[in-house]
Amino acid sequence: MAAAEEIETRWHDLGEFIREQRRVGHLSLRKLSEMAGISNPYLSQIERGLRKPSAEILQQIARALEISSETLYVRAGILEAREGDTDLITEIRRDPWLHEEQKKTIVQIYESFRAERKAAGFVPFGMADPSAESGEEAAGEKDDLVDQESEALAGRS
Repeated sequence: MAAAEEIETRWHDLGEFIREQRRVGHLSLRKLSEMAGISNPYLSQIERGLRKPSAEILQQIARALEISSETLYVRAGILEAREGDTDLITEIRRDPWLHEEQKKTIVQIYESFRAERKAAGFVPFGMADPSAESGEEAAGEKDDLVDQESEALAGRS
């Protein structure tokens, strides 16, 4: 694919992603444009891949959608995708505001969401297939562990 085509595809994909996030948030085009502080026609052009928004505009859109600016920056090609997984689980376990049972519950929910998306064939934008890195067997073992932990929690309720 030629570089120009790749750039056009990237902007189109970014627009589709913004549109999808707007729909998931049950926001009209008009409402999102108001929340982001940009004009309705400009947002429409972004969603259709006709405009190339600045990092500042992407940040305003991200704030209004309640998603990370980094997500939009990566999709726009402003930032490179992070290598490997973020260590969210370690951060949850280090959080002094949560007690241990809350931490375990959050980690279990997080891992079950990831396992569900992986089982559906989802591969995060800009990342290689995670099953290719660690092997399906390891992923299956992790999924089994999540299921066992969920069952254990359900038994305590």
